[in-house]
Amino acid sequence: MTENHHGAAAPTPEERIRTLSRSVGFSKVGIAKAGSLGEEGLRLKAWLERGFDAGMRWMGARYEERRDPGKLLPGARSVVSIALNYYTAERHSDRPETGKISRYAWGDDYHRIMAERLESLWELMRKEFPGTEGKWYVDTGPVMEKVWAARSGIGWIGKHANLITEEYGSWVFLGEIITTMDLEPDRPSLDRCGTCMLCLEACPTRAIVEPYVVDSARCLSYLTIEHRGEVSREVRDHFQGWIFGCDVCQDVCPWNRKFRVVSEDARFAPRAENLAPVLEEWAGMDAETFGRLFQGSPVRRTKREGLMRNVRLARLSGR
Repeated sequence: MTENHHGAAAPTPEERIRTLSRSVGFSKVGIAKAGSLGEEGLRLKAWLERGFDAGMRWMGARYEERRDPGKLLPGARSVVSIALNYYTAERHSDRPETGKISRYAWGDDYHRIMAERLESLWELMRKEFPGTEGKWYVDTGPVMEKVWAARSGIGWIGKHANLITEEYGSWVFLGEIITTMDLEPDRPSLDRCGTCMLCLEACPTRAIVEPYVVDSARCLSYLTIEHRGEVSREVRDHFQGWIFGCDVCQDVCPWNRKFRVVSEDARFAPRAENLAPVLEEWAGMDAETFGRLFQGSPVRRTKREGLMRNVRLARLSGR
């Protein structure tokens, strides 16, 4: 700390950023030194070479930018990572006639909520630290969000490849600000998964092929959201009612069972129609109904055709 004109210790830039982050509603914040990712970059390259990106060709197209934030912002010195808790206490229905939507998509689209807060945080930082440059992202650019969050001490990357925090489990959204500010970094988080293998054992399609490695082509989250076209019988027989995303690996995680806090943001609360949609009723959903139900919802990403395919496969899977 430095001293202000009253002789009291003034907060450091790092402390001020934490205070500002809390003031706009973020749950956690951490700082890491910007720079080229060595081991993590190699792991990404190996993952791409094994074809585990499936149809997400954009993952490899901007590999160098993902590896080095300095290619996104010349002069980058620090990465400020933030996390926002989105957990709500409701449960998925296990009735065979209903479908399941991933918890993160029960309420409003997190991109908009996170973007509002990140933009506010960045504007506050610019005012407080004139002359600093930066760029912020929330799942919108070639940034290895989970890697930077782990490096900044927010949490660790679990064996299911999601980031886990001690306070909120893995029920968090991530974002980051890449900045030219030279900030003191936080200590990276330790991996606390231990010998636990529950996520690998529970995955319906065995998409977690080894600890920390997910084959997207088998992952229900990828297949029900990003994938266009039909799904192989080998996988579709294991949909277990999921029609948008999948929470199985998170639901069985001991950290998520023990450490979870209900979000204070009402926008993450489930929309009534998303908790236990009746598959038969949704099977004939027209474009107008789709647009009305999912206005401002992450479910729009799969488009009506994708959701109808998922509903059909969920009905056929036998659960």
